[in-house]
This record gives sequence, C-alpha cells and structure tokens, in this order.
Amino acid sequence: MGPLTGLRVVELQGIGPGPFCGMMLADMGAEIIRIDRSAAVGSGARGADVLARGRKSIAVDLKNPQGVETVLKLVETADVLLEGFRPGVTERLGLGPDVCLERNPKLVYGRMTGWGQTGTMAHAAGHDIN
Repeated sequence: MGPLTGLRVVELQGIGPGPFCGMMLADMGAEIIRIDRSAAVGSGARGADVLARGRKSIAVDLKNPQGVETVLKLVETADVLLEGFRPGVTERLGLGPDVCLERNPKLVYGRMTGWGQTGTMAHAAGHDIN
C-alpha cells in the first residue's frame, strides 16, 4: 500500500536513474513491470541489482518484432513508461513515444538521459543516480 497504489509502470531496463526511479515508485506502491534484456536471463546479473527490488520482471528480446509487440501490449494498460536509453534507441526499436502513445494516448512517457534528447552531447552517456 502507498500513495501510488493502482499506478502501473512499464520500465525498460537501464542503468542509473531509471532503475532508481522505478525502485522509488515501487516503494510508494506503484506496480512496476520491468522489461529485462533477454540476454541477461541466467547470467545472475539480476540477483546483484539492488535497485531491482519491488518489481515484477519479464525478459524480452526487444530486437525481435514479437518482443516489441509484447511490450506494446503492456503499454496499452500502463499509466507510465520509463526509459533511459540514449536518444533514438526506443524509436529504432519501435517503442518510441509516437508508437506507444498511439497504443495508449493517456500514457506518460518518461525519458531520462544525461544530456537531453538534442544537442552536441545528447548521445554521450552522462548520468548517475541523479
């Protein structure tokens, strides 16, 4: 129970501020469905990820059209999508804001980047748990 009980969030696995945000939202009662990279399954990496607490997770191959469709089906019933990829990555995967909002016009599409979506440093990594 918490102030965000009833809020459904789809989180695309990332590093730094994205997982930290997902953890905080889960701590406040939101239902988080984390989309993990299918390559990480069985690697033991998730066990060491302290920011992954409080979430359901599924492994999805985002480079496979069926995997993308799986995420879009989750987006249809979500309130929020969180992603922390570099600019243009979700668009190339078929999960950019335009596609997701077409499936769910009420969706809040949250992006976290170190240097924003445009500009000379937009494609450079540059964040921590900020």
